[in-house]
Amino acid sequence: MYRWEGGPALVQTVDFFTPIVDDPYTYGEIAAANALSDVYAMGGRPLTALAIAALPKEGLDRDTIRAIFQGGFNTLREAGVSLLGGHTVQDPEIKFGYAVTGAIDPDRVLTNSGARPGDVLFLTKPLGTGVIATALKFDRVDPAIADAAIQSMRTLNRTASEALQRLPKAAVHACTDVTGFGLAGHGSEMAAGSGVTFRIAAGSVPIFAGARALALENRSGGMASNEEHFKASVRIGSAVPVDLMSLLFDPQTSGGLMIAAAGEFADQVGAALIAAGVPVWRIGTARDRTDRVLMDVEG
Repeated sequence: MYRWEGGPALVQTVDFFTPIVDDPYTYGEIAAANALSDVYAMGGRPLTALAIAALPKEGLDRDTIRAIFQGGFNTLREAGVSLLGGHTVQDPEIKFGYAVTGAIDPDRVLTNSGARPGDVLFLTKPLGTGVIATALKFDRVDPAIADAAIQSMRTLNRTASEALQRLPKAAVHACTDVTGFGLAGHGSEMAAGSGVTFRIAAGSVPIFAGARALALENRSGGMASNEEHFKASVRIGSAVPVDLMSLLFDPQTSGGLMIAAAGEFADQVGAALIAAGVPVWRIGTARDRTDRVLMDVEG
């Protein structure tokens, strides 16, 4: 974020990744929704975007390329974002995404370091896109299960962000979007930055239907990296099943918002999201830090 001398502040972010679905148009949609997500998580309004694409010199027809860009463009248009241009390079592996610029009220910035003891934790999208996308690559997932995850990844966090901005300033202390580090990673980062420990009720964490059955046989490299990096700061109760534990480390694409709401405003925050049409789940609370554990997951 860059704060001007007056008026709204500038917020900028960039994100791009390799294809996680077969359909090129849908891939473009998901890439755009994912790139915009950081701005929404901060409480900002994305305004402009620059496309970033890496495309192979051979083996990719023009219609496929056009569909990727069209999917992304239509999602940007849905978000009210102007596409100003971009840059492409040759690469054996396809990559696509955007650099996004937005505006934000410097007095209403939501960071991932403001949670306080007593806060209630909310999540606005289920977990499991990583294992579902991995299973999809090997044709090991039911189409209905895949479709639910794909629809979620295509969905902007715009409505949720705007609903939070309409609440009193004191209602929300911290917010982040759950993406590549998974719930355990992003939650640990928020807890570390806030000086608290998050107590998560594993049974309250939303999971896409069918994802648990896929979790142990469709582990991505990102899940293993997240476990290696964050597991030391995450205490998982013995009653938490192994498949559910894995999904806490599952890297998400275009995941939901994780919100730390002031305890006295928790009901109002939940009601505001539901009234806006945003699915939302209470998944835990924040408490005083008494040891090195950043996330305490109970069965």
